Amino acid sequence: MAGKSNGRITPYDLTFLGGDTRLARVVGRPVTRFLHVQAAGGIVLLIAAAVALIWANSPWKESYADLIHTHIDISIGSFQIFEEDLEHFVSDALMAIFFFVVGLEIKREVVVGQLRDRKAAMFPAIAAIGGMAVPALIYTAFNLGGPGVDGWGIPTATDIAFAVGVVSLLGDRVPSALKVFLLSLAIVDDLLAIMVIAIFYTDNLDFAWLAAAAALLVVIALLKQARVWYIPLYVILGFFVWLAVFKSGVHATIAGVALGLLTPARPLHQGEKNESLSDFVSSAGHDLDDDETQALAFLIRENVSVLDRLITWLHPWTSFLIIPLFALVNAGVEFSSDAVSNAATGAVGLGVFMGLIAGKTIGVGGFAWAADKLNLASLPPGVTPLHMVGISLTAAIGFTVSIFVTGLAFDDPALIEESKMAIIFASLVAAVGGAAILWIASNRPGAQVDDMGDVGDSSLEEAVSS
Repeated sequence: MAGKSNGRITPYDLTFLGGDTRLARVVGRPVTRFLHVQAAGGIVLLIAAAVALIWANSPWKESYADLIHTHIDISIGSFQIFEEDLEHFVSDALMAIFFFVVGLEIKREVVVGQLRDRKAAMFPAIAAIGGMAVPALIYTAFNLGGPGVDGWGIPTATDIAFAVGVVSLLGDRVPSALKVFLLSLAIVDDLLAIMVIAIFYTDNLDFAWLAAAAALLVVIALLKQARVWYIPLYVILGFFVWLAVFKSGVHATIAGVALGLLTPARPLHQGEKNESLSDFVSSAGHDLDDDETQALAFLIRENVSVLDRLITWLHPWTSFLIIPLFALVNAGVEFSSDAVSNAATGAVGLGVFMGLIAGKTIGVGGFAWAADKLNLASLPPGVTPLHMVGISLTAAIGFTVSIFVTGLAFDDPALIEESKMAIIFASLVAAVGGAAILWIASNRPGAQVDDMGDVGDSSLEEAVSS
């Protein structure tokens, strides 16, 4: 049985995955193994982006345009909840789920993860601030006074799925401490990006709807304090929070982040939780009846926090459906001599490309170097300055969130296409260049062998879920 490990039965043994059927051997187990590969989310995202690019430049490009402009109308009676095309539905509705997972990841890192220790958090936090400030300044230098000036937030983002994919492909050639640094950097980067979206890319506020959203969030916080643990209730309330935020004029993804930050990051049973389980079973003294089985199931389930359970459950949906679908409907840039020329010479294209490539490398690497020299923080163990250059360039892969911010910053289709093309080129250069530099750094004399065991791998695997 493929599911058995060290003689113990695993959940796979109870499903067709543990069987010897051709379906299990040829399809089931290979797909399951792929979904657990650290780079899997980035690979699916890359495939979706490639399909979009090929489709948008093929003889069937009109069908691609028809797809992304498919009309979606969601109403209850005379009350209209949502009326947009597929492209906006993915950005405004489905991406709220993605940002909900981002909020969960931020909450976990702050409460029980790498960012709970202020000293440990200082190094990636300083680097992340530089990685947003410098790209924004470079972009603004190219576009000050021009029609594209509002796009300064585009090159400030890092696509963690692609960045993790690049680092994962290099295996243990990248020190585990550097992997953890990248993850912490991405979490802080996400938090700053959310603040930028909420503050600078929101207009036409409806304060009545905004007040309704705030009131619902207060209700959720009170229910959590009252130890109400019925998740379907929170799903219903979460939907109405999203609706209120969407109607308020604030981008609806902020609702996802707010809900993620309110999610409990610690298990319901604290302290002697394992002892309480064994005591419960031993005290029964007989086969458990239905009520006792349900009680035991509750105790077992609540050994894992709601936050961790939601991340585990939502990971396949965000990594393998929502983000690839976002790439499919947004990455279909039509290549032409004029489009390439505009991206290479236009103020927006140059600002995005240089903001990502030069801005991220200088911002992340330069601020990290300054923090080390000023004794505000220190380089992680086994990490050399060349490693930092490579990881800083890798952080310039801004694909998903950069494209997302493009849609918020511009209404002009020409500026949107110019920005998207520059993002694609910059992300490709950052991926290849960052991987090459990290490879060279690992082969230099004196480079340290990764001696942190599975720390980096487990952290990296968790990041794929975001």
